[in-house]
Amino acid sequence: MSSSRERPNVLLILTDQQRWDTVGAYGSPMDLTPTLDALARRGTRLENAVTPQPTCGPAKAALQTGKHATETGVWRLSRSIAGERTLAHHFGDAGYDVGFVGSWHIAGTHDAPVPRDRRGGYEDVWIAADVPEFTTSPEEGHLYDESGEPVEFERYRADAFTDFAAEALDALEEPFFLVVSYLEPHDQNDRWTFVAPDGYADRHATNPYVPPDLRGRPGEWYDELPDYYGMCERLDECVARLLSVLDRGGLREDTVVGYTSDHGCHFRTRPGEHKRTCHESAIRVPAILSGPGFDRGRTVERVTSLVDLAPTLLDAAGVPIPDGLHGESLLPVIRGERPDGGGEAFVQISESEIGRAIRTPRWKYAVAAPTENGWRGGNGDPNSDVYLERYLYDLGRDPEESVNLVGRYDYRDVADDLRERLAAHIERVEGHEPDIRRFEDPGYREY
Repeated sequence: MSSSRERPNVLLILTDQQRWDTVGAYGSPMDLTPTLDALARRGTRLENAVTPQPTCGPAKAALQTGKHATETGVWRLSRSIAGERTLAHHFGDAGYDVGFVGSWHIAGTHDAPVPRDRRGGYEDVWIAADVPEFTTSPEEGHLYDESGEPVEFERYRADAFTDFAAEALDALEEPFFLVVSYLEPHDQNDRWTFVAPDGYADRHATNPYVPPDLRGRPGEWYDELPDYYGMCERLDECVARLLSVLDRGGLREDTVVGYTSDHGCHFRTRPGEHKRTCHESAIRVPAILSGPGFDRGRTVERVTSLVDLAPTLLDAAGVPIPDGLHGESLLPVIRGERPDGGGEAFVQISESEIGRAIRTPRWKYAVAAPTENGWRGGNGDPNSDVYLERYLYDLGRDPEESVNLVGRYDYRDVADDLRERLAAHIERVEGHEPDIRRFEDPGYREY
């Protein structure tokens, strides 16, 4: 790496399936994340960060583009982002070196190398696989380099990704934009379980903290939390290593560091899923920003979406924000130029269903298509002309989402207000006006 101080570098660290409440800065009592906690104290923590799509590929596409998943074409797994302009294109056009390490998940090539036209503009460094669940195990495997040749490793996967990222930091010229996309703490698909490094699960096997939304619910959390916590702990150590690389190069003060996850996890306590629902444990994620423009030691309470991350990073680097993004820069709020608080996030759900949701500071309101297939969509369309009310939660009184208020006459005014706001999001993003049926509407139960 060489030094150029005119514009900040940007290092974006992305994890997969990490709950917000695994991080101490968000209230976890497990002391898993001292590095992230220090980063949050120094920088800016987004208290109510929400993924726009609680599924790996669609969420990653939205993060890369600042657009919701239906508008990128990646509204479910195994679809390609080719043709969309990403953060790499925008940073590259502004003179940045751009690099990507790890889990891409938006090329549709599965275990085959990702061709150049499906890499989203990451031209300078590429060490990645489309779906590394198919090319790696937790202890060994391979990614691919810029030429499509395998890059083998035989060590814990998060450690290997960190090694590749350290090499990328050395190879990139300033100013640089580097994404490091870990697979952890996602479960290992071919084992149907979470796999921590040796010895790490043992640290949390006795009386681990059980988040309130999991308590008393059937699911796999009882067996899986020790490994899951061990994976989060190791990720924090990996972040510490990356920060030390920046420190050694004298680049820490000139680098924006972002940390977030594509979605959360509820350990199959909600209908058979780790994610793919509107519930907080699936859609709420950690989101921490540090470095130039962000080192203010503050917490943003406003409900924000990961579609806001792309314009925020571009704004922080002085790169023009393109028209047509669904998100907006958070820098005016962070700098105190706009009031904090309020806000709402629009969420699209695929695969398990075709669903839509809105999350406000107090309320969660969600609807689902009555007959469409969540994987295929209606005739290949990820949208629906008809939705039925499915969930209404009062997050102020019921943060664990234990009591579904949908259809309650005493909450009809609340539901109607949220219904109109959700419909406005659908029209703004997707360009159509669906029929959202109230729970008590005639014809609701015919579906």
